[in-house]
Amino acid sequence: VARGQFKSLTSEGLDRLDHDRGAMCCAWHVNALMDPLSIMLTHPSHFVIGGRHDLVTRPILSFWTRRMAVQPVVRKAELLRGGFSQEEAQNLNGRTLLNIARGISHGHGSALFPEGTAHDEAHMIRLRTGPMRTVLAAAAIAHVEGRPLPHLVPVGLHFRVRHHFRTDAHVEYGDPIPVKLDDIPADLLAAVKRNDWSEPPAEAVTALRDTLTPRLRRLTPDLVTWDERRALHALAHVRARRQHRPLPDWKSEVMAARAERDALRPAEDRALEAIVPEPLSSPAIDAADALARRLEAHGLDGRDLDATARGLRRNTPTATLGGLARMALFLPLLPVFLLSMGIQSTLGYVKGNSTDEGVDARTTYHFVFALFASMIVWPLVAGGLAAGAYVGGLFDQTGFPEISAILAIPLCFPLFVLSGWSFASAWDGWVVLRGGLRRSRLRRRHAEALSAELGALHSVLDE
Repeated sequence: VARGQFKSLTSEGLDRLDHDRGAMCCAWHVNALMDPLSIMLTHPSHFVIGGRHDLVTRPILSFWTRRMAVQPVVRKAELLRGGFSQEEAQNLNGRTLLNIARGISHGHGSALFPEGTAHDEAHMIRLRTGPMRTVLAAAAIAHVEGRPLPHLVPVGLHFRVRHHFRTDAHVEYGDPIPVKLDDIPADLLAAVKRNDWSEPPAEAVTALRDTLTPRLRRLTPDLVTWDERRALHALAHVRARRQHRPLPDWKSEVMAARAERDALRPAEDRALEAIVPEPLSSPAIDAADALARRLEAHGLDGRDLDATARGLRRNTPTATLGGLARMALFLPLLPVFLLSMGIQSTLGYVKGNSTDEGVDARTTYHFVFALFASMIVWPLVAGGLAAGAYVGGLFDQTGFPEISAILAIPLCFPLFVLSGWSFASAWDGWVVLRGGLRRSRLRRRHAEALSAELGALHSVLDE
């Protein structure tokens, strides 16, 4: 899954966690289904999954989510649309949180997003209390059954361009927040003994939320706009090149941009109640913003600067030949890819690019159609290919044409997977070649303006 969806998927901080106890992972929510997927792919524990109620009612998707034991949650938006009374929603959500809490108490992991909904902001929105209530219930169950108390884990999710196929992703696990036995009231302990749900005290829930908020903010861009984020990354790239230590990967870029942000706005200056952060302001960030906007307008970013950050780099012959080779190696598998992935890829692309649910839902549709629809399409395609080969007499030479046709069906699946991986590799090769073309176009059309913007940024950094 990760090999196809992400160009790179890295993680850090797992060594900080005690894997003998349950973990309630909390992250900001800007990339819909890709957010829990990234956590589940990098965390070693088995996960108990909770999600919006319509995940278990939608066609095709519900077939799989029910078999994955996804626990449905009725959100306020779904309650306003109708179909549930307030009492029904509370009962369902109570059972869901109790089921998740029981899984966490047994040492499993779970990922809930305290913002309650995916969004397009470059900062966190107001946190809700579901994860805090759940981890307190999990702690109560763990204490009653003699297991280690679970902890609350802030998680930073970093996507280079969150709605792009084959983007880079980095998952950052922060220092866990322990749940203390003193935070668990007697009535909650009594309720979990009866396998019932009881609301934890508001004071304990609020205290956990207030502890989580600043830690989780630090693991996000925490900026007013995405333009500020692009400016920080451009500034980080230029500064790193000036110091002769270019940023080698996405993780390094995230950390360097955070260092630039923290230098301009210390974390301790932020009040818990302030949802929208103060805009960044400095001559360096203003100059970097002009540069970042120029690069963004041409589909480029700080990685496209040369070693001195005075111009744009050029594709090396090795990179060009490598990109061409990846695309050439995919050509023999193109017919297989069109047969096995063409229908669902087209449907996912059309639905994802036309959805009114926001850009955060784009990759969700791409992923859902490519993964789950393939489980329906692949057996049909494999059966059709085997039947066609049988009718055409291709299996006659084996002496057992019927058996050969049956055996050919499962043998098609590895070929389908290989064609998907080959497409991803060819896409990466095309991105390399496309980047060279875009840099060449920018040099031809706006070389002087780009040079002036880079010069202005260097002048500020020289001061």
